[in-house]
Amino acid sequence: MQASRHDAWVGLFVLLGGAALLFLALKAGNLLSLNFDETYQVSARFDNIGGLKPNAAVKSAGVVVGRVETIAFDDKTFQARVVINLNKATAFPKDSSAKILTSGLLGEQYIGLEPGAAEKNLVSGDLITQTQSAVVLENLIGQFINSKASDMGSTAAPAPTSGGKP
Repeated sequence: MQASRHDAWVGLFVLLGGAALLFLALKAGNLLSLNFDETYQVSARFDNIGGLKPNAAVKSAGVVVGRVETIAFDDKTFQARVVINLNKATAFPKDSSAKILTSGLLGEQYIGLEPGAAEKNLVSGDLITQTQSAVVLENLIGQFINSKASDMGSTAAPAPTSGGKP
């Protein structure tokens, strides 16, 4: 009888440990965000979102002020429409700008909000019109290679001419 009681306690602690590991794995992978603060939704349109994912951080001055709710393609404007949940405690002016930034050289992407100077603040349902798309590393490398190739083609010495001598 005594052994079965100890087995139940050991089993309970193993289950709690497994749940804790699952929670930490989801939190570390940015797949779980437990935020019970009130939020309001705004949206922004970007030409290129790069590797931005739902639930990515929205930061201002390095502080997380919200999360990306959804990302969808708008077939009328041919842009990506990003819906953002901002914390109710943080109010941003209507002329604020949003840009997609990267943590480090190859880190995850997030939205950076820069406050504007308007007197009215963003409210739920507003659209952030001033946006800057993600910098795609592959495009930068391609532009660099193309510019170097064109520089080499224009600086090549002209072929010598015979000048009429045999």
